[in-house]
Amino acid sequence: MSTTNVNLTVKTTGAITLTDAAVSKVAELISAAGADEPLALRVAVKSGGCSGFNYDMYFDSEVADDDIVNAVGDVKVVVDPASAELLVGASLDFTDGLQGAGFHITNPNATRTCGCGNSFS
Repeated sequence: MSTTNVNLTVKTTGAITLTDAAVSKVAELISAAGADEPLALRVAVKSGGCSGFNYDMYFDSEVADDDIVNAVGDVKVVVDPASAELLVGASLDFTDGLQGAGFHITNPNATRTCGCGNSFS
């Protein structure tokens, strides 16, 4: 399902949405990894950081029975149930510019964020 949000096309995964730029970059990184088994992007929220929680993203070949799994284009996105509750309505974007490249999560559930951009409460 595609929607428009702040002039960015996003694709809904259920727990988090990904912009076209994020989907493209994740697909590129998975392809470059050259893994023997299919990889998915796992997005998680872990305790810690300056504000209480940290975002964690990595490629994973294992999926638990209770994980929320959705395909976004050619990318499979996996979120554990506890993280999904904290990521509802959040979006993942990728930017590549003069100030550097990277992924950024915008989360409407975050009441406070820290300067690093990876920690929230």
